[in-house]
Amino acid sequence: MKLNLYQIDAFTDKTFGGNPACVVPLDTWLPDDMLLKISKENAVAETAFFVDKGDKIHLRWFTPEIEMDLCGHATLATAHCLTTILDYKKDKITFETLSGDLIVSVKNDLYKLDFPSRMPISSSLPEIIENSLNIKPKEILKSRDYVLVYDNETQIRNIKINRALFDQINLEPGGVIITAIGDNCDFVSRFFTPQTSILEDPVTGSAHCSLIPYWAERLNKKEMIAYQVSEREGKLFCEDKADRVIISGQAKTYSIGSLFTE
Repeated sequence: MKLNLYQIDAFTDKTFGGNPACVVPLDTWLPDDMLLKISKENAVAETAFFVDKGDKIHLRWFTPEIEMDLCGHATLATAHCLTTILDYKKDKITFETLSGDLIVSVKNDLYKLDFPSRMPISSSLPEIIENSLNIKPKEILKSRDYVLVYDNETQIRNIKINRALFDQINLEPGGVIITAIGDNCDFVSRFFTPQTSILEDPVTGSAHCSLIPYWAERLNKKEMIAYQVSEREGKLFCEDKADRVIISGQAKTYSIGSLFTE
Protein backbone atom coordinates (compact mmCIF):
# COMPACT_ATOMS: atom_id res chain seq x y z
CA MET A 1 0.00 0.00 0.00
CA LYS A 2 1.26 3.45 -0.95
CA LEU A 3 0.43 6.43 1.26
CA ASN A 4 1.29 10.10 1.00
CA LEU A 5 3.62 11.46 3.69
CA TYR A 6 4.21 15.10 4.58
CA GLN A 7 6.77 16.34 7.10
CA ILE A 8 6.01 19.74 8.59
CA ASP A 9 7.99 21.88 11.04
CA ALA A 10 5.44 23.34 13.48
CA PHE A 11 5.60 26.46 15.68
CA THR A 12 8.25 28.06 13.52
CA ASP A 13 8.56 30.24 10.43
CA LYS A 14 11.73 28.55 9.20
CA THR A 15 12.76 25.05 8.15
CA PHE A 16 14.81 23.12 10.72
CA GLY A 17 13.12 25.03 13.55
CA GLY A 18 10.15 24.21 15.73
CA ASN A 19 8.90 20.64 16.09
CA PRO A 20 8.80 18.23 13.13
CA ALA A 21 5.68 16.14 12.64
CA CYS A 22 4.71 13.71 9.91
CA VAL A 23 1.20 13.89 8.48
CA VAL A 24 -0.38 10.90 6.75
CA PRO A 25 -3.85 11.22 5.10
CA LEU A 26 -5.93 8.03 5.00
CA ASP A 27 -9.10 7.05 3.16
CA THR A 28 -10.04 4.61 5.94
CA TRP A 29 -8.36 3.65 9.20
CA LEU A 30 -5.57 1.12 9.16
CA PRO A 31 -5.08 -1.28 12.10
CA ASP A 32 -3.55 0.41 15.14
CA ASP A 33 -0.45 -1.78 15.01
CA MET A 34 0.21 -0.54 11.46
CA LEU A 35 -0.21 3.11 12.53
CA LEU A 36 2.29 2.50 15.32
CA LYS A 37 4.76 0.84 12.94
CA ILE A 38 4.55 3.80 10.55
CA SER A 39 5.09 6.22 13.43
CA LYS A 40 8.11 4.29 14.65
CA GLU A 41 9.57 4.23 11.14
CA ASN A 42 9.05 7.99 10.76
CA ALA A 43 11.16 8.52 13.91
CA VAL A 44 9.78 11.95 14.79
CA ALA A 45 8.04 12.88 18.04
CA GLU A 46 4.53 12.56 16.54
CA THR A 47 2.87 11.29 13.39
CA ALA A 48 -0.65 12.55 12.69
CA PHE A 49 -3.08 10.36 10.76
CA PHE A 50 -6.40 11.71 9.53
CA VAL A 51 -9.53 10.66 7.68
CA ASP A 52 -11.62 13.42 6.08
CA LYS A 53 -15.27 12.81 7.08
CA GLY A 54 -16.62 15.88 5.26
CA ASP A 55 -17.92 18.05 8.10
CA LYS A 56 -15.10 16.98 10.41
CA ILE A 57 -11.66 15.48 10.09
CA HIS A 58 -10.95 12.49 12.31
CA LEU A 59 -7.43 13.00 13.67
CA ARG A 60 -5.18 10.69 15.70
CA TRP A 61 -1.63 11.16 16.98
CA PHE A 62 1.03 8.50 17.52
CA THR A 63 4.50 8.70 19.00
CA PRO A 64 6.92 5.91 18.07
CA GLU A 65 5.68 4.16 21.24
CA ILE A 66 2.00 4.98 21.94
CA GLU A 67 -1.14 6.78 20.78
CA MET A 68 -1.49 10.20 22.42
CA ASP A 69 -4.65 11.82 23.75
CA LEU A 70 -3.60 15.30 22.61
CA CYS A 71 -0.83 16.80 20.49
CA GLY A 72 -0.55 20.45 19.56
CA HIS A 73 2.31 20.56 17.08
CA ALA A 74 1.02 17.64 15.00
CA THR A 75 -2.44 19.24 14.92
CA LEU A 76 -0.90 22.48 13.66
CA ALA A 77 1.13 20.49 11.12
CA THR A 78 -2.03 18.76 9.88
CA ALA A 79 -3.84 22.08 9.49
CA HIS A 80 -0.86 23.45 7.55
CA CYS A 81 -0.79 20.36 5.33
CA LEU A 82 -4.52 20.60 4.60
CA THR A 83 -4.42 24.34 3.88
CA THR A 84 -1.21 24.76 1.90
CA ILE A 85 -0.79 21.38 0.19
CA LEU A 86 -4.16 19.60 -0.02
CA ASP A 87 -6.19 22.69 -1.02
CA TYR A 88 -8.60 22.56 1.93
CA LYS A 89 -10.82 25.63 1.47
CA LYS A 90 -12.32 26.25 4.93
CA ASP A 91 -10.66 28.79 7.21
CA LYS A 92 -11.85 26.82 10.24
CA ILE A 93 -10.99 23.14 10.52
CA THR A 94 -12.81 20.90 13.01
CA PHE A 95 -10.80 17.89 14.14
CA GLU A 96 -12.54 14.99 15.86
CA THR A 97 -10.07 13.61 18.42
CA LEU A 98 -9.64 11.70 21.67
CA SER A 99 -9.76 15.10 23.40
CA GLY A 100 -13.06 16.05 21.78
CA ASP A 101 -13.61 18.38 18.84
CA LEU A 102 -10.67 20.74 18.30
CA ILE A 103 -11.05 23.78 16.05
CA VAL A 104 -8.11 25.31 14.21
CA SER A 105 -8.60 28.73 12.62
CA VAL A 106 -6.32 29.80 9.78
CA LYS A 107 -5.51 33.46 9.13
CA ASN A 108 -2.46 35.17 7.61
CA ASP A 109 -0.21 32.10 7.89
CA LEU A 110 -1.08 31.76 11.59
CA TYR A 111 -2.81 28.65 12.91
CA LYS A 112 -4.94 29.17 16.03
CA LEU A 113 -5.56 25.98 18.00
CA ASP A 114 -8.58 25.99 20.34
CA PHE A 115 -7.59 23.46 23.02
CA PRO A 116 -8.86 22.46 26.48
CA SER A 117 -7.38 24.24 29.50
CA ARG A 118 -5.64 21.99 32.04
CA MET A 119 -4.79 24.10 35.07
CA PRO A 120 -2.09 22.28 37.05
CA ILE A 121 -2.49 21.90 40.80
CA SER A 122 0.04 21.68 43.61
CA SER A 123 1.68 18.26 43.78
CA SER A 124 4.64 16.31 45.08
CA LEU A 125 7.37 15.08 42.77
CA PRO A 126 8.48 11.44 42.60
CA GLU A 127 11.95 11.12 44.09
CA ILE A 128 13.31 9.53 40.92
CA ILE A 129 12.35 12.59 38.85
CA GLU A 130 13.73 15.01 41.45
CA ASN A 131 17.03 13.15 41.60
CA SER A 132 17.29 13.15 37.80
CA LEU A 133 17.36 16.96 37.66
CA ASN A 134 20.60 18.91 38.13
CA ILE A 135 18.61 21.96 39.35
CA LYS A 136 15.69 21.55 41.77
CA PRO A 137 12.39 23.38 41.06
CA LYS A 138 10.91 26.01 43.38
CA GLU A 139 7.30 24.91 42.72
CA ILE A 140 5.77 21.56 41.72
CA LEU A 141 2.38 21.21 40.04
CA LYS A 142 0.62 18.58 37.96
CA SER A 143 -2.17 18.14 35.43
CA ARG A 144 -1.58 15.52 32.72
CA ASP A 145 2.08 16.51 32.96
CA TYR A 146 4.23 17.57 35.87
CA VAL A 147 4.86 21.32 35.75
CA LEU A 148 8.10 22.35 37.48
CA VAL A 149 8.53 26.08 38.00
CA TYR A 150 11.98 27.70 38.20
CA ASP A 151 13.34 31.15 39.01
CA ASN A 152 14.56 32.24 35.59
CA GLU A 153 15.18 31.38 31.93
CA THR A 154 18.87 30.66 32.52
CA GLN A 155 17.97 27.77 34.79
CA ILE A 156 15.57 26.37 32.19
CA ARG A 157 18.27 26.46 29.52
CA ASN A 158 20.80 24.83 31.88
CA ILE A 159 18.63 21.92 33.05
CA LYS A 160 20.20 18.53 32.40
CA ILE A 161 18.40 15.21 32.81
CA ASN A 162 20.03 12.07 34.19
CA ARG A 163 18.26 9.76 31.78
CA ALA A 164 19.26 6.56 33.57
CA LEU A 165 17.21 7.76 36.55
CA PHE A 166 14.50 9.59 34.59
CA ASP A 167 13.62 6.54 32.52
CA GLN A 168 12.83 4.49 35.63
CA ILE A 169 9.42 6.16 35.86
CA ASN A 170 6.46 5.74 33.50
CA LEU A 171 4.26 8.84 33.03
CA GLU A 172 2.37 7.54 30.00
CA PRO A 173 0.97 9.54 28.31
CA GLY A 174 2.36 12.54 30.19
CA GLY A 175 5.75 14.12 30.70
CA VAL A 176 7.63 16.75 32.66
CA ILE A 177 7.42 20.46 31.83
CA ILE A 178 10.00 22.89 33.20
CA THR A 179 9.11 26.58 33.01
CA ALA A 180 10.06 30.08 34.15
CA ILE A 181 9.45 33.72 33.31
CA GLY A 182 11.21 34.57 30.04
CA ASP A 183 13.93 37.13 29.48
CA ASN A 184 12.37 38.45 26.25
CA CYS A 185 8.89 36.94 26.40
CA ASP A 186 6.26 36.14 29.00
CA PHE A 187 7.44 32.61 29.78
CA VAL A 188 9.70 29.85 28.52
CA SER A 189 9.57 26.07 28.85
CA ARG A 190 11.08 22.73 27.93
CA PHE A 191 9.40 19.30 27.86
CA PHE A 192 10.75 15.83 28.64
CA THR A 193 9.15 12.39 28.39
CA PRO A 194 10.63 9.31 30.09
CA GLN A 195 10.93 5.92 28.38
CA THR A 196 10.64 7.38 24.88
CA SER A 197 12.95 7.40 21.88
CA ILE A 198 12.96 11.22 21.90
CA LEU A 199 13.70 12.48 25.43
CA GLU A 200 13.14 16.21 24.82
CA ASP A 201 10.24 17.30 22.66
CA PRO A 202 11.29 20.42 20.71
CA VAL A 203 7.96 22.31 20.96
CA THR A 204 4.96 20.91 22.83
CA GLY A 205 1.57 22.45 22.09
CA SER A 206 -0.33 20.28 24.57
CA ALA A 207 2.00 21.33 27.42
CA HIS A 208 0.67 24.86 26.95
CA CYS A 209 -2.80 23.66 27.93
CA SER A 210 -1.34 23.80 31.45
CA LEU A 211 1.26 26.53 31.00
CA ILE A 212 -1.20 29.11 29.68
CA PRO A 213 -3.68 29.06 32.60
CA TYR A 214 -0.83 28.92 35.13
CA TRP A 215 1.05 31.90 33.72
CA ALA A 216 -2.14 33.83 32.90
CA GLU A 217 -3.05 33.71 36.58
CA ARG A 218 0.45 34.40 37.84
CA LEU A 219 1.15 37.28 35.41
CA ASN A 220 -2.44 38.56 35.38
CA LYS A 221 -2.41 38.50 31.58
CA LYS A 222 -4.78 36.92 29.07
CA GLU A 223 -2.50 37.17 26.03
CA MET A 224 1.13 36.08 26.17
CA ILE A 225 4.08 35.13 23.99
CA ALA A 226 6.03 32.00 24.90
CA TYR A 227 9.15 30.28 23.67
CA GLN A 228 10.02 26.63 24.09
CA VAL A 229 13.77 26.90 24.41
CA SER A 230 14.86 23.54 23.06
CA GLU A 231 17.70 23.32 20.56
CA ARG A 232 15.23 23.82 17.67
CA GLU A 233 13.17 26.43 19.59
CA GLY A 234 9.60 27.40 18.88
CA LYS A 235 7.41 30.47 19.31
CA LEU A 236 3.83 30.26 20.57
CA PHE A 237 1.20 32.97 20.80
CA CYS A 238 -0.97 32.16 23.81
CA GLU A 239 -4.41 33.25 24.99
CA ASP A 240 -6.28 32.24 28.13
CA LYS A 241 -10.02 31.68 27.60
CA ALA A 242 -11.08 30.26 30.99
CA ASP A 243 -11.88 26.61 30.21
CA ARG A 244 -10.13 26.83 26.83
CA VAL A 245 -6.77 28.06 25.59
CA ILE A 246 -5.75 29.42 22.19
CA ILE A 247 -2.31 28.26 21.07
CA SER A 248 -1.15 29.87 17.84
CA GLY A 249 1.89 29.41 15.65
CA GLN A 250 3.28 29.14 12.16
CA ALA A 251 4.60 26.17 10.17
CA LYS A 252 6.90 25.29 7.28
CA THR A 253 6.74 22.30 4.95
CA TYR A 254 9.96 20.29 5.00
CA SER A 255 9.25 17.35 2.69
CA ILE A 256 6.57 15.69 0.56
CA GLY A 257 6.78 12.03 -0.33
CA SER A 258 5.30 8.55 -0.11
CA LEU A 259 5.53 5.52 2.14
CA PHE A 260 4.94 1.88 1.33
CA THR A 261 3.50 -0.57 3.84
CA GLU A 262 4.29 -3.70 1.80
